[in-house]
Amino acid sequence: MSDKPKLLDLFCCQGGAARGYADAGFHVVGVDIAPQPRYPLAFHQRDAIEFARIHGRHFDAIHASPPCQAHSNAQRLMGNEHPDLIAPTRAVLQQLGKPYVIENVPGAPLENPVELCGAMFGMETYRHRLFETNWNLAAPSHPEHVARTTKMGRPPRDGEYMHIVGNFSGVDRARNVMGMPWANRDGLREAIPPAYTEFIGSQLMKALGYGAVTA
Repeated sequence: MSDKPKLLDLFCCQGGAARGYADAGFHVVGVDIAPQPRYPLAFHQRDAIEFARIHGRHFDAIHASPPCQAHSNAQRLMGNEHPDLIAPTRAVLQQLGKPYVIENVPGAPLENPVELCGAMFGMETYRHRLFETNWNLAAPSHPEHVARTTKMGRPPRDGEYMHIVGNFSGVDRARNVMGMPWANRDGLREAIPPAYTEFIGSQLMKALGYGAVTA
């Protein structure tokens, strides 16, 4: 197989996931209902679920990051209501029958998810995220958390890991930590670090029969 496999990136935001899959060797197309001028690859401003329903069959694999607010601790504490799009997203992906990845925060109702953490990749943030797949995804060992995490509202101190959520301090450092030099504050606090999806993408390549492929 000489051509790159095509991956559809749903609810793509500013493209943290996309960059990792591209680095793993995929041709990535992003879809989001909001404009994403910082997205680093091909992009369509559309409803993600509807786009997948119509066009998903043209892709080799699909990644989806439905909005996580319905399952985040901060939003629950604030009593805010948000739509849960995980179930309708999963229904469309299962109907398409393509290899898929659904990502969300700990506590989200994913089925038999694998958890990834920044410590697995030598990053100065823990940033736990869950990944549901309909193929076999293996995770690295999960190192013990020994570094202190920066408290909200102040810049990180030497030796501290960043907590890149909300109105965090230190956008430039967060770009370096996350591996997303193109992103702004909004994009960074919503993103999956590209290291996570490069790791996932390398396994997905093999699941698709492409072996080890690099960009």
